[in-house]
Amino acid sequence: MTTRISDPDALKHFIRARAHALGFDAVGFAPAALPPHAAADLRAFVAGGHHGDMEWMEEKLDRRESPRALWPEVRSIIVLGMNYGPKDNPLERLRDTERGVISVYAEREDYHDVIKGKLKTLAGQIGAQAGGEVKVFVDTAPVMEKPIAAMTRLGWQGKHSCIVSRDFGSWLFLGEIFTTLEIPPDTPEPDHCGQCTRCLDICSTDAFIGPHKLDATRCISYLTIEHKGHIAREFRIPMGNRIYGCDDCLAVCPWNKFAHAAREIRLQPMEALARPMLAELLTLDDAGFRALFRKTPVQRIGRDRFIRNTLIAAGNSGDTALIPHAEKLLFDPSPLVRAMAVWALSLLMPAPDFAILQQRHASQERDPTVQTEWVLES
Repeated sequence: MTTRISDPDALKHFIRARAHALGFDAVGFAPAALPPHAAADLRAFVAGGHHGDMEWMEEKLDRRESPRALWPEVRSIIVLGMNYGPKDNPLERLRDTERGVISVYAEREDYHDVIKGKLKTLAGQIGAQAGGEVKVFVDTAPVMEKPIAAMTRLGWQGKHSCIVSRDFGSWLFLGEIFTTLEIPPDTPEPDHCGQCTRCLDICSTDAFIGPHKLDATRCISYLTIEHKGHIAREFRIPMGNRIYGCDDCLAVCPWNKFAHAAREIRLQPMEALARPMLAELLTLDDAGFRALFRKTPVQRIGRDRFIRNTLIAAGNSGDTALIPHAEKLLFDPSPLVRAMAVWALSLLMPAPDFAILQQRHASQERDPTVQTEWVLES
């Protein structure tokens, strides 16, 4: 019969060793509580409407305000970090405007699937060695994982609100194991940002209200992933060739000089997604989209929103070779796609040619909804 671990320090050593063996790069221990400011900051964020279309944040606000509101029996939280550092600087990809830029985290297998299985394995090992009940979470539950992680030795919340690590920079996926075991918490890692504001200054849409304060409705990651409708004109040019997410505030962090590429085999970038050509992406129908982005986070937004984003990148590219692709999408079933095809063509074509195209289209199209898109987007 296996002797159960009862000594807290021995248990922490056991958990760290098993976590690293499973592929986790960082392990921290937090109390079953949030920092005093976290709940107030969350309420202010929602009250200000900065959550936009993310209704689930408001609907589950009470459950987010305390880990024990989610699970009353929890006594300790084990926070796991997995490095997903890129092999190159994501900011350099913005220069190649003929290609779309997909956020570093999304150009690989969905991390939820990768991490959750490992969390369940680790949780089972902890239960077998120390008893207690456990629950695992990976971003999909109302857990304020960043403030919780900031109470551990993993790192601190940078001014961009994400966790920054002395060992992995801004590139850590997070997962949590809630347990009824009493595990002594870490001494938190101090904030090492100092006076640096690079992450705030680089944002092309001015999404930061101030340090640690984000207006998600202006964030390119929110606009390209969470926002379901038309993207406002003021944000389209600043989006550049970003077609899913944005890494600017993460990539510019000076602490990334200590970061290194991900070692987990299932988190290696997929070659087809690293620097995809806009011309090829614009030809995707629903089946083609699902085949290309199968098992990746990109699949969750669906083909229409993705093509909406890609057409904005096409308009920003200045590449006239994309005109035929955009013209074909003028007749797409999706109003999101049709409208952005109009907008892209208004940038790619000389004004006289665009006016002729508009007149020709008007003579062929009898749907008043489509005509409205020309008026609004051209």
